[in-house]
Amino acid sequence: MGYDVSHISRRCERAVVTAYRELRDIGNDDFSSFRACTTLYRVHHPEASVNEARRLVSEWIDHHVVREEAGPTDGCACD
Repeated sequence: MGYDVSHISRRCERAVVTAYRELRDIGNDDFSSFRACTTLYRVHHPEASVNEARRLVSEWIDHHVVREEAGPTDGCACD
């Protein structure tokens, strides 16, 4: 909590990263947090396949949470 995600321009990416961090902060394990965030992504993008959602969510978590990078990601094409 209190993470600065303001540098993330895509709303869905910001929502996924925020949700993942908050779920982990309250004690959820990595896999259940990842699954929840994949579902969250698909709420924003119902047209996305499960595999596409998993790929993007894992990319965003790796980029923003694991490597703690602030730069942009390839991600999806939305705003």
